[in-house]
Amino acid sequence: MKTIGLIGGMSWESSVEYYRIVNQAVRRRLGGLHSAQCVMFSFDFTEIVALQRKAAWDEAASRMIEAGNAVKKAGADFIVICTNTMHKLAPALEAAVPIPLLHIADPTAREAKARGIRKIGLLATKFTMEEEFYVERLSRLHGLEVLVPESSDRQRVHSIIFDELCQGRVLNESRTRMQAIIQSLADKGAQGIMLGCTELGLLIKDRDCPLPLFDTTVLHAEAAAEMAMA
Repeated sequence: MKTIGLIGGMSWESSVEYYRIVNQAVRRRLGGLHSAQCVMFSFDFTEIVALQRKAAWDEAASRMIEAGNAVKKAGADFIVICTNTMHKLAPALEAAVPIPLLHIADPTAREAKARGIRKIGLLATKFTMEEEFYVERLSRLHGLEVLVPESSDRQRVHSIIFDELCQGRVLNESRTRMQAIIQSLADKGAQGIMLGCTELGLLIKDRDCPLPLFDTTVLHAEAAAEMAMA
């Protein structure tokens, strides 16, 4: 079995989910007492958020490269970044660390296309919804048309992520608000919804969404488990 190098702590609330999901996937496949072979570098998320807020992406890239080299030194065969937003720095990490990176957008896009989705609504941080690094990959590599909420709704989703979910607060009123935003994307023609933030699956489940739901945390972690067992 290959060793998974998890770069987490962004936030740890979702990193916990990664650890659970990869181990459950290995046990389902191999049975018995089998579990995933993995190492993790976990950031102090406050430091990363400070860099994001002041757009210090070069410094953030240096920190990500340090983390990538740390998991490689610990024996990782490939890297999993346990957050969507920091995939903005995936090219820098891939260029500097000589082990493969499993990009979070790819298994999610493949699953959406396998289910016949061509137009997908994206819910994520403002960085992920508004910058090209993520939407462009979904479009260029996977041929998906990506819809995002209106500006005020993008700000609301961003606030729910950072002010609530990353701090362990899962509120019913925020779920109701997210459902309204999902409906607005459905009204625009979205055929499915991508939870493009690894914390959003803590709030929104299949039962809360009238459209097919694609949780990047689950699909990324399961893909990591499969890659480890390949």
